[in-house]
Amino acid sequence: MISLSPGAAAAERAPVEAREVRSVLVREPVNLVELRREAEKAAKDLEVATKALEQRRAEIQASEKELTAKLRELQAAERAFAQVRQPLSDLVGLLYQQPIGGDLASLMSGGSDVSTLRAMTDATQLVEERERVLEESGRLHAERERLAAEAQEIRAGNLLSEAQMGAEIQTLQARSDKIVKSLTKALVKLGVKVDKSGQAAGGCNPTKAASIGDLPNGLIPKLYLCPLQQRGQELRADAALAFISLNEAYRKRFGKPICVTDSYRSLAEQQSVYYRRPGLAAIPGRSNHGLGLAVDLCGGVQNFRSAEFNWLEANGKEYGWIHPQWAYVSPFEPWHWEYDPKLGSLL
Repeated sequence: MISLSPGAAAAERAPVEAREVRSVLVREPVNLVELRREAEKAAKDLEVATKALEQRRAEIQASEKELTAKLRELQAAERAFAQVRQPLSDLVGLLYQQPIGGDLASLMSGGSDVSTLRAMTDATQLVEERERVLEESGRLHAERERLAAEAQEIRAGNLLSEAQMGAEIQTLQARSDKIVKSLTKALVKLGVKVDKSGQAAGGCNPTKAASIGDLPNGLIPKLYLCPLQQRGQELRADAALAFISLNEAYRKRFGKPICVTDSYRSLAEQQSVYYRRPGLAAIPGRSNHGLGLAVDLCGGVQNFRSAEFNWLEANGKEYGWIHPQWAYVSPFEPWHWEYDPKLGSLL
């Protein structure tokens, strides 16, 4: 046996470890439940990032308002500065019309009449005002430069921050779309008829399930419903994905898919059933069928304590599907089964 040095051993392990890391990174979800979790997590991450972007935009708007206020203060200061400069300008004009050179010479030679003294006072005031104006001008110039630099920094930071968050949201959106497409491909392989265009089946996107709660019972739009393997049957996305997984387990056990006679019912369909089967159907607008959360089954399940019924009773909860307590007694409906979203969310 050839012994490897620590360095050589590490080099030998490196490709294996790299392959293991790559396999973890590229591993695709293996079943519908995992795909559902991935889709829900991606949607949650996208929602959090979108809210963060909205908050950042609010902060940007606030900083822009603050900057605008500072610029207005600067404009007010410049107007005040213009008022300070006006008397100096008037004084310079007056001295230009009445030069003080001769009077100043007279003062230096010993003369000190009133006009000469006044001219000297004006000259002194002119120098003082000039120094004050120059000092104020320098202060305002520095303030203007500071605010301009601050404005540039704020705007550059805002643009960079928004661009970074926008890129993150695009990445999360792409991730979410990819997961939904993977989910669609998995459904197609299982025999579910989805969009012929090849696009992701929007109705099978589990992230839409929560928004269905705001829709009236029996009035769920088609785009919010996911088809089952059983032709003509459909449920809301989370219930449909769970039922399809349950159907595959049932098929392995009994060699046939679950027989379904009814699933989602529109309000009009529920009214028809209610009038045809008084006492055996829920009041229109109150049925779980109208929420896309219930199915009526056949193929043996409808017979209480049959092998099919007992298997479904024992295994349905693993997929979020239950036989509600009321259906055991009043009215007695062994064929009626419901999806429990709270139970399903824990799977």
